[in-house]
Amino acid sequence: MKKLYFITNLHSGKSTMRGKLAAVLNIFTSAGYEVTVRPTQGRLDATAAAEYACLSGMFDLIVCAGGDGTLNEVVQGLMYSRCPVPLGYIPCGSTNDFGRSMKIPSDIEEAARLITTGHSFQCDIGLFNSRNFLYVAAFGAFIETVYDTSQKVKNVIGHLAYLLHALTLIPSIRAYHVKVEYDGEVLEDDFLFGMVSNTASVAGMLKLRNFRLDDGMFEVMLIRKPAHVIQLSTIAAQILDINEEIDTKYVKYFRAKHIRFVSNEEIEWTLDGEFGGAFCETEIGICSRAVTFCVGGDASYNDEEAQKLFQLEQKEASASEKEE
Repeated sequence: MKKLYFITNLHSGKSTMRGKLAAVLNIFTSAGYEVTVRPTQGRLDATAAAEYACLSGMFDLIVCAGGDGTLNEVVQGLMYSRCPVPLGYIPCGSTNDFGRSMKIPSDIEEAARLITTGHSFQCDIGLFNSRNFLYVAAFGAFIETVYDTSQKVKNVIGHLAYLLHALTLIPSIRAYHVKVEYDGEVLEDDFLFGMVSNTASVAGMLKLRNFRLDDGMFEVMLIRKPAHVIQLSTIAAQILDINEEIDTKYVKYFRAKHIRFVSNEEIEWTLDGEFGGAFCETEIGICSRAVTFCVGGDASYNDEEAQKLFQLEQKEASASEKEE
């Protein structure tokens, strides 16, 4: 009998997995798996659990149920083990950016079913100094909204929580003087925000097109400091729906395999929505097709279909929030 190690964060999002756990276990068992369940116990517990599952040699498949932060921890464990087991993912968080990029259904039981019947997909993984990240590394204005907004607030008003919290930070917006080296190019300026990503969306709002999860390339966005705060509205309009490389007065957007950020002061970063530390120098590289995901759809590209899915989920989330 095949063996499955099920790592689940029962507190992610609105704790929806609690009411679905029996149904999900039945789906896995019916598919011929002997399931070992590991509810996470705290920060980095999912990393230790995933590393154990890989190194033990006892499991044919690891499944992670939780938000982007839990998935990030599981991927850390897979990468640390250097003998990663195929990974299935059931999105249960507040925004589920990576799940959307992978075209994984938001319905928990359907996502579980597709893990057992879908195909394998090899996904790129980011390397941030000495640790890995899954879909985004960012610094600067508004990144606090991702890890400072409480889970309770996220659960009540969903994606709007990030925007509302960001608005309270406008008076404290500042820029960092950063030298950016990427694939033989050098750029130096004062930046409000910087983001290295491999995703369809960030914080459930910012949409990115023309990316691939397996092409060995990052999408990079840098936002220069405007002369006046009121010009932030112009910047927002430029980044709402990026579909090609752009270089405007305020926004620089390009693709790269390796990026190095250097500043004369420590800059705080967020990795996959969680605090990632503060550094004067940061090197970001890509581990091509490093983790094998078990998915149901074709996650190797981002096109109009993915954007339609994004818009549909946004409408469903908005309707759900109004009902509550």
